[in-house]
Amino acid sequence: MKTQHLDFFIRSWETRDRAEAFHLIRDVLAEYGLKCEPHGADRDVYDVELHYHNKGGEFWVVERQDQIVGTAGYYPIERGKNAVEIRKMYILPAARGQGLGKFLLQELESTIITRGFDEIWIETASVLKEAVKMYENNGYLPTTGVETLRCDRVYKKVIK
Repeated sequence: MKTQHLDFFIRSWETRDRAEAFHLIRDVLAEYGLKCEPHGADRDVYDVELHYHNKGGEFWVVERQDQIVGTAGYYPIERGKNAVEIRKMYILPAARGQGLGKFLLQELESTIITRGFDEIWIETASVLKEAVKMYENNGYLPTTGVETLRCDRVYKKVIK
């Protein structure tokens, strides 16, 4: 995966990105008063190969001037019908407000559709107001079955 939005470059995660991607996610969570869970909900960022690549998913990083300013990923899940879950879509404050989140979501959806999946699931927390609004404005409907402790919302979008 390699694409561009304005001066942001989106590419596939590489091993060298492990620490920087994890710290970005930790920092964005802290900004919203959410706790990072390196041995729980955030373990997947330490083990991208196991949680994304080996499951048939992808994990992307967003760079600007050789600094990682965002992350996003997805992988197939058991719940739903031929479904994936979008995970770890986080953007640093300095990179927000330029349409990057919506662009990332559209790129994820396009890739997921091309790969033949039927549903996309997303879990999030109400405190992430910008994310909630973006998902709802892009056709994600509230459903039930939150599985991540720090999340209190789950959305689903049927794409086929």
